[in-house]
Amino acid sequence: MQANELMLPKDILEVYAREGVSALRPAQEKAIQAGLLDGKNLLICTPTASGKTLIGELAMVNNLVKEHGTAVYIVPLVALASEKFKDFKRRYAGLLKVALSVGDLDGSDPHLADYDIIVCTAEKLDSLLRHRAPWVSRIATVVVDEVHLLNDVERGPTLEILLTILRTVLPKVQVVALSATIGNPGQLADWLGAELVIDTWRPVELKRGILYDGKITYHK
Repeated sequence: MQANELMLPKDILEVYAREGVSALRPAQEKAIQAGLLDGKNLLICTPTASGKTLIGELAMVNNLVKEHGTAVYIVPLVALASEKFKDFKRRYAGLLKVALSVGDLDGSDPHLADYDIIVCTAEKLDSLLRHRAPWVSRIATVVVDEVHLLNDVERGPTLEILLTILRTVLPKVQVVALSATIGNPGQLADWLGAELVIDTWRPVELKRGILYDGKITYHK
């Protein structure tokens, strides 16, 4: 599928064209076929560099142009949040307002009501929910990057509770969860009430081999 075939505004399609996105990758096509642009919850399990981030972006942008509400992109680390914020802000400059929300866990950050896409950590969004930030009721899309961290001893409980609360207080919210490493994708998809999208395509073929005596023997 060609990127310009997406049912999105011309200025958004031009953004992707400038980024060199001409044709969708396999996982991205599968996500669209599974209902990504129809508001369905999805669990995306594909290798690193297979195009997962763009899947999340398409969900956010699609709901924003349809005026369904605010988009939140959740990442596990502050450094990763800063990286995604810079990428999104550059990419959608002049089209969408992007905010970064990390750090201070003692406020409701009312200024975030003026933004379209909010990049944050799970801990920060959990704090905003507990402080009853009024704009939270307008969230239409939640993208969870590295969702396999639900199994992490430190971050997992917060993320699990956060997703449970969001799906309870926002029954119509679209959740798009992304990961390259999930051991039980079927069970997680059931818990999220999501369609499962699995694909093995990667931009560079991954080979396994053994190095012995200066020579690599690859597995066939």
